[in-house]
Amino acid sequence: MRVTNMSFKEGHDFKIRIKPKDDCASFTVNIGHDSENIALHFNPRFDYGNDSNVIVCNAMSGGCWGEEQREENFPFSRGDECKFYINFNNEQFYIKLPDGSMMNFPNRLAEVKYKFFEISGDAKVVGIKIK
Repeated sequence: MRVTNMSFKEGHDFKIRIKPKDDCASFTVNIGHDSENIALHFNPRFDYGNDSNVIVCNAMSGGCWGEEQREENFPFSRGDECKFYINFNNEQFYIKLPDGSMMNFPNRLAEVKYKFFEISGDAKVVGIKIK
């Protein structure tokens, strides 16, 4: 799922309800300006490459990836619908995970408005809401 020309602004909550497939390897949520300028790449990995049960975050500027950040708390389960929330300011993204815990990721593009998001991978999008 890819959406362009949306309005996700500083202070808004982006609520995502998703159901990872029973054989989910990983899924990805990208938020930014376009596919070459991604402020937040949020990638829960059940079993992908050399990673198991870890959330990998990154950012891309001008088509070049930055340094990955890894979160060991992994409150996602294959086959179980869950919801999580993302909001941000010009310094940080704040992600409220399905278990209620929080994680942060720097807003490396330092913008206060993004217009692009994409959700891909081995999961079904149940619902999204920005308010």
